[in-house]
Amino acid sequence: MRDHASAADVQHVVDLLTEAGAEAHLSRGEVKTIIGVIGDREVIYSLEFEGLPGVEQVVRVLKPFKLVSRDFQPEDTVVRARGTAIGGGAFAVVAGPCSIESEEQMFSTARAAADAGANMLRGGAFKPRSSPYAFQGMGVEGLKLLRAAGDEVGLPVVTEVLDVRDAEVVAEYADVMQVGARNMQNFMMLDELGTMAKPVLLKRGLSATIEELLSAAEYILKGGNRDVILCERGIRTFETYTRNTLDLSAVAALKSLTHLPVMVDPSHATGRRDLIGPMCKAGIAAGADGLMIEVHPDPEHARCDGPQSLTPADFAALMSDLGPRIALEEKTMGAAS
Repeated sequence: MRDHASAADVQHVVDLLTEAGAEAHLSRGEVKTIIGVIGDREVIYSLEFEGLPGVEQVVRVLKPFKLVSRDFQPEDTVVRARGTAIGGGAFAVVAGPCSIESEEQMFSTARAAADAGANMLRGGAFKPRSSPYAFQGMGVEGLKLLRAAGDEVGLPVVTEVLDVRDAEVVAEYADVMQVGARNMQNFMMLDELGTMAKPVLLKRGLSATIEELLSAAEYILKGGNRDVILCERGIRTFETYTRNTLDLSAVAALKSLTHLPVMVDPSHATGRRDLIGPMCKAGIAAGADGLMIEVHPDPEHARCDGPQSLTPADFAALMSDLGPRIALEEKTMGAAS
């Protein structure tokens, strides 16, 4: 629509689309409103919009993902969880253990993460493990510990929802719902999260392309939930020295393709604590909006992912090292947006 198009002009276009059986999704900026249209292509193309009052231009988006595209929304989306923002120049660091193991472990890690400057707390209550005999998490009891620890230190909490049947109970305790790599194309799950008023952190699948990641995010946005954070956590390649291969080119590509914020998880990507620091710096340089870092008070005795977890002291040192880079990234991204 034209700059400062009237509400009546916008509503007239929406009404025409609705009558034609199409869906209209509005993106409102300070001066411009963009109406994203989804529906039968032939029906939509048969409609004449160019001459309508308030219409500036009709753009045909040929990508399979539309609502997540910068064609639909040029401005960066800013996702907020309990006062913490990510995207549009706001940088977030999510820290905590891979798995919630006990009250002492969760609370001590939360305090250390908050003291070091993290602004979100993570912890897994339901753990998808490759082996059925590995620790599967504490379930709802773990969720209660995570919520209590987050409340004590004043940080919003992020945790994974593993099964669509658990979505409602996880939403009771979590501020951000994480979709893990193995669930990226669980379309029933994505549809359900699209109807919920909770931010979603969507991790890239082990072998998923950039387009498949964006199409998965499209499921959530199509349901009405616009608060989605994408996460690059490494993909499976022939390389065995690291746990996965961190695809930093995906971060730069995603920043140009989508308005959604993009995070990097160097812990799962490398599987090695000695590589987390360099990959954090590389992720910031590539334009990431945030980092997800695993922290554990005793990594050698962690019930899962100990080799890729930082001690509280190492995390504090890393945050001190990253501080100037994060500040520069926020300044640069804020000026660009």
